Amino acid sequence: MSTPATPGQTPAPAVAPAPRHVGPLEWRKLVQWLQRDGVISEEEAARTVARCSVAESAQHPLVRLASVSMRRASDQKPLDMELLVQWLASRCGMNYLRIDPLKVDVGKVADSMGAVYAERHKILPVTVLPLEITVATAEPFVTDWVSEVERQSRRTVRRVLANPQEIHRYTAEFYALAKSVRAANKSGNNGGASFEQLVELGRTNKQLDANDQGVVQVVDWLWQYAFDQRASDIHLEPRREQGVIRFRIDGVLHPVYQMPMGVLSAMCARIKLLGRMDVIERRRPQDGRIKTRNPRGDEVEMRISTLPTAFGEKMVMRIFDPDNAVKDLDALGFSSHDATRWESLVKRPHGIILVTGPTGSGKTTTLYSTLKRVATEELNVSTVEDPIEMIEPSFNQTQVQPQLDFGFPQGLRALMRQDPDIIMVGEIRDLETAEMAVQSALTGHLVFSTLHTNDAPSAVTRLLELGIPSYLINATLLGVLAQRLVRTLCPKCKVRDEEATREKLGEIVKPWQINGGYKPYKAVGCVDCRMTGFMGRMGLYELLEVTDAFKARVTKEPSIEGLRKQALSDGMRPLRLAGALRVAEGLTVVDEVLASTPPME
Repeated sequence: MSTPATPGQTPAPAVAPAPRHVGPLEWRKLVQWLQRDGVISEEEAARTVARCSVAESAQHPLVRLASVSMRRASDQKPLDMELLVQWLASRCGMNYLRIDPLKVDVGKVADSMGAVYAERHKILPVTVLPLEITVATAEPFVTDWVSEVERQSRRTVRRVLANPQEIHRYTAEFYALAKSVRAANKSGNNGGASFEQLVELGRTNKQLDANDQGVVQVVDWLWQYAFDQRASDIHLEPRREQGVIRFRIDGVLHPVYQMPMGVLSAMCARIKLLGRMDVIERRRPQDGRIKTRNPRGDEVEMRISTLPTAFGEKMVMRIFDPDNAVKDLDALGFSSHDATRWESLVKRPHGIILVTGPTGSGKTTTLYSTLKRVATEELNVSTVEDPIEMIEPSFNQTQVQPQLDFGFPQGLRALMRQDPDIIMVGEIRDLETAEMAVQSALTGHLVFSTLHTNDAPSAVTRLLELGIPSYLINATLLGVLAQRLVRTLCPKCKVRDEEATREKLGEIVKPWQINGGYKPYKAVGCVDCRMTGFMGRMGLYELLEVTDAFKARVTKEPSIEGLRKQALSDGMRPLRLAGALRVAEGLTVVDEVLASTPPME
């Protein structure tokens, strides 16, 4: 009888008895079992035998069978590696595991079993508990190593079946990482010298201690691992006992690794060197930028920010993947209703267009994607940013430098002498910047900028609070786009939500009604989405167009309720309604919408 599955594992059905087999798997025997179980037809089995018999191979039998693209008898779906491993696990009464490196404590894994032993037996520890060690294997009938591991680790061994290619890959990666961390830690403790002191030594002697290669390897692993896991941010956080590495994936932080504080400090120092930052300075925040390449070979840019904390220097690296930073309106999540209205706004010759929302709501992505869309060789598109999020060849981008008395107002004033057509101001933070943006719009320029407000109508009251007169707002403001980001359901595991009704969804958007198609889904969780049920994020939008009727309500002390009512009359759809429509389309769930959007009023 199989043991219960842990998170990330697929429990094996208790119906199929384990076949009578001892020793390593054989591909011919697997083909017989597949045919006997009705997974493949007799003709498919014969074709597979003919193709695999052409030449002998040292590949694992599952890898060999997956490469010939067998077709499942029930639906003619290709039997890939994952399906084959899942089938074998159920037949052997074992649990199937898709190895999730985010859930593996690499340090404990490396300490529990030697790399040579793991490679020889083609096994990999994935979970180490006080009384139990879970070991992934691709050979369910080879168990001669179990008693030895139990004796050496003083723990009960629990076997799970995993993809042999994943076992091979992560065995190399996990043990190489652990080795690099140990080498870096030894280097950091070498003679009491800090990494910065070793760097200074290297600058004078033209060479560093050999163990510093460990730091280089850990940093390289960190970046490639983050790209592989679709992370948007990397956090290096000093704590009292150990340093912590976390990745932000789909808006949620995931713990990745814990390491000695000396190693974390050395990593931060190396990254600061690569980002052309002051390595020695730890008492004040710093900003930097690094370009590297992802596993596909594409150039990726990272923005670095450091902050002094109680236990040391904290570092955050924001990853700007070109494939994700600039998208078309459909990919951003615009509905057809808002996309048409937004397109008409951005084609206007002059005025101000604002994008609002909290930090991390995707405002920069929306602005970059819009500017990329309107930038042509006939137009001069210039930006003033703090900091420049991503280098874009289509724009002329300027970084503000407060230490040189060059802020947004000074940058805008300088841009006005550069013959611009379209101007993007990173953020309107004060009256001086707002006044310069208004003057730019009045003199025939199209100005894009951002504000921090909860919804679109509040942008008007925010400008009034900054000190912009109502008549200037009416003369220059074209529209306001408020936005939020919500996680989208994983397309591979989401299932229809039979309990969700149109009436329940309508309750959260009263007095609006949900018309049209209604196909709600719910999150389930699978190995591809790390059991979260979500994969990626999309935008929710609330677009306010400034009409003549709306201008009539913009006075010295306007009513926010009156502004919102008029905006709704002019065609604005509230953020929560936009989210509810996405729920009806089966793209997200109600809880995500409620957590990210302001309530209906």
